[in-house]
Parts: sequence; structure tokens; C-alpha cells
Amino acid sequence: MKWNKFRLKTTTQAEDIVSSMLMELGIQGVEIEDKIPLSQSDKEQMFVDILPETEPDDGVAYLSFYLEEDDDKDSILSQVRQELKDMSAYVDVGECLIEESQTEDVDWVNNWKQYFHQFYVDDILIIPSWEEVKPEDSEKMVIHIDPGTAFGTGMHETTQLCIRQIRKYVKPDTRILDVGCGSGILGMLALKFGAAYSVGTDLDPCAIDATRENMAVNGIPQDKYEVMIGNIIDDRDVQDKVGYECYDIVAANILADVLVELTPVIVHQLKKGGIYITSGIIDDKEDTVVKAVQDAGLEVLDVTYQGEWVCVTARKN
Repeated sequence: MKWNKFRLKTTTQAEDIVSSMLMELGIQGVEIEDKIPLSQSDKEQMFVDILPETEPDDGVAYLSFYLEEDDDKDSILSQVRQELKDMSAYVDVGECLIEESQTEDVDWVNNWKQYFHQFYVDDILIIPSWEEVKPEDSEKMVIHIDPGTAFGTGMHETTQLCIRQIRKYVKPDTRILDVGCGSGILGMLALKFGAAYSVGTDLDPCAIDATRENMAVNGIPQDKYEVMIGNIIDDRDVQDKVGYECYDIVAANILADVLVELTPVIVHQLKKGGIYITSGIIDDKEDTVVKAVQDAGLEVLDVTYQGEWVCVTARKN
């Protein structure tokens, strides 16, 4: 099925009210493109490897919406243009140019799967749930992963840096806490390496579901792990639920700026002698994270690199 796509050029000042107007006309799923910088709150909600680079805000916003082929597009566009004309009396709606194109019906949730195929991290085979293990790989450590809409396939350098450090420090009685667990890959691998128990936290509800599904697919029983939603940096209830001085390893593969805020909090979750593994650090942020780790009273043990990415490992003495 084909859809008619319309891309409306307006202003960042008017994007919210224009979006509301489109939805009031029965148009659903408006996409907004702008260059407004992320707020600190936005950044704290994005536990990702690195935020995308953006250009300076130019005050321009593009709103895209879709109509089915059999919709009366002329009537709908006429209503949109009239509403925009009325709005212009009290808000700067900009040029209001509308570009039209056609697009195929795409399964956006699953379309990315064509780019994710099995790969190795050292001797570990990481394979998507929709691919088969080859006979020659049957004796290897195999991790089946389906991140769904959560982050964490294991392909990113920061994740691989964390995997190697976890493997280096994990012991049979290790309890690990993974902050920003995404697909659950770090906690799952820690358990595969022999850890006793894994706890994961994330801000995204999709991460909670993805972690549980991936643990089940990989044969990890429910009594070996726990996953919970919430911001451990500033939510006392989450901190209490996670527990204090009860983790041999804490891993955090998130943004450097978030690590600066997280580190002085997370030291209270670490046991004495516990290991803190941080990544998601672009190389020019290395000194910033190292300083935050040291300011929190931790001893830097190791700094490892892969490409332009950095992993800082420290110990609570």
C-alpha cells in the first residue's frame, strides 16, 4: 500500500500548535524535525551510546504527515492551509510550504532487522533471534539477542568494551548492576560468564520487556536476574530497591555527561572492593569521566579504547 506524504515547513515556535491542529483534523502520527537543542531533562532520558550531533537551531521546523491513497487529500490540505492562515494572525507559522511525495507502507519497527546479522565479540557469537546458528558455531558461546525497540545489540564499540571488562572481573559469586540495561545484553553475558545475579535498570519500558525476553530466549531462569524501570540518579525509591553496597560490579554504558551525575550516586551501590565499569565515552570526554570517577573516591584501574570510544574501569577501595 502506498501513502501520500506531506512535509510542512513551519517554525519551531509554532510546531506544537500546528501539530495539535493536524491531529484535530484527524491526522495521526505527525513527525517533527527541528534543530532545537536537547534539554538536560531530555538528555537524562536518553541512555544511549552517544547523542547525535546537531546543527545550531535555525528556528525552522518540518512536520510530516501521511494520508492514505483514498483519502480526500485536496479537502484535507485545504483545511490545513485555512487553519494555518488563521493561526498566522497570532503566531509566526513561517512559510507553510507543503511538499508532497509518495511512500510505500513500511514496517518501521522491524525494517532495521535487515541490517543486523550475527557477529563475533572475540569468541562470543551474538546472533539475532531470527537467524540460525551454523553447525560450526554450535560449540561456541552463543547469545541470542533481539533488542526490539530498546538499545543494545552488542555491535557498538562501547558495548564491546564493557563486555570485555565484565568478563575480566566477573567471578562465580558476582552480583552485577547494569544501569541503562537496554536489551539486557551486559547482565545476560555476565551471567553466562558465571555471575550469580544480575540487576538492570532503565528509563525505557521497552528495555524492561526486551531484557526479560532476551533472558528467556537464552535460557536464563527468572531467579537469576531482576530488571526495573526508573532513574537511579535522582529517584530514592529506585536506589532503595536496587540496594546499597551489594554489587561486586556496576556497569554503565551511557553518555559521559550522565556518567558524571551517576558516579557519585552509584558508589553507594558498590561493595567495598567493587568494580565500576563505564563506557559510552567519546575520546574527548575521557578526562571528564576520569575526574568524576576520582572525585567520587574511586581508584582508576584501567582505561581501554576501541576506535574513538573509551571505557574507564575503577574500584571502590
